[in-house]
Amino acid sequence: MASHRRPSASGFDRGARVTLLSAAAATAAAALGTAPAGADPAGGPAATRAQVDRLYEQAEKATERYNEAGEHADELRAQVARARDRAARGQEDINRMRDTLGSVAGAQYRSGGVDPALALLLSGDPDTYLDRAAVLDRLGDREAAVLSDLRRAQRRLGQERAEAARKLSELERTRSALARHKRTVEAKLATAERLLASLPASERAAYGRASRSGRIPDLSGGAGPSSARAAAAVAAAQSAVGRPYVWGANGPSGFDCSGLTQWSYAQAGVGLPRTSQAQRYAGQQVPLSQARPGDLVTYRSDASHVAMYVGNGQVVHAPYPGAAVRYDPVGMMPIASVTRP
Repeated sequence: MASHRRPSASGFDRGARVTLLSAAAATAAAALGTAPAGADPAGGPAATRAQVDRLYEQAEKATERYNEAGEHADELRAQVARARDRAARGQEDINRMRDTLGSVAGAQYRSGGVDPALALLLSGDPDTYLDRAAVLDRLGDREAAVLSDLRRAQRRLGQERAEAARKLSELERTRSALARHKRTVEAKLATAERLLASLPASERAAYGRASRSGRIPDLSGGAGPSSARAAAAVAAAQSAVGRPYVWGANGPSGFDCSGLTQWSYAQAGVGLPRTSQAQRYAGQQVPLSQARPGDLVTYRSDASHVAMYVGNGQVVHAPYPGAAVRYDPVGMMPIASVTRP
């Protein structure tokens, strides 16, 4: 989401301008949250644009944390469902074993009385009974085997229920993290919007023109995609040019940066992780000089932005709110890695 309004002339210039978040910048950005909507910070429009860039960068990092928490929540929901299913099946097994032992008790009653061991088992407090292994000697081999199975089944059931409870607790914590990251992103974006609104109309228009028309640049020359899947992913990413940046979205009508690359590879039948940090390691890392269409290019030292290389020094990416998916030079920001899924 960080602005890429003035990319370098050379697509492979790793010294391209980028606004880096320093301690001083962080303090200034925090102060912006309380600035009046129409205030123009000291330094004029240029300083305002720089602050907007910083806010977009911070919002993008928070968005990736939001995406990570969302992916974790999805995994936890599936784990909770599986734990509950295992617990339900365990309870069914226990019920069947108790029915078997109940039949034994019924037969004993009809023949003159219920074995005290079975009476204790069926009294509603079988755990106490199961801990007294000596009573197993009073039963036949078949009933003893059933009781042994029952003891193991009850222990498994307790473990499954405990696991489900732990996963539910973790899911609640993850939901809280999702809400927190969402508030952070929305606050950053709201402040950026107020700052942009404070600019003169001509300055706002100039900033908006950084989101170019989406015309396909010359991508001829250089090596082609490394595989048919990479070619399909490139075609999907190019088909998304012009669609809006939507934070937390992974298509098809809108995208954030990692959402675009994940969606594009999904159209090629390849599953990628949700976040740019995880996508950085979702394949073989190669030197920038060997980049081929379909490779993923991550940016900044924390890999908080990702784009797809499409050839001839160009990438396709979802840059920031208000800017549609577009082409930019690969060297628009400091490159962290190039990964070939």
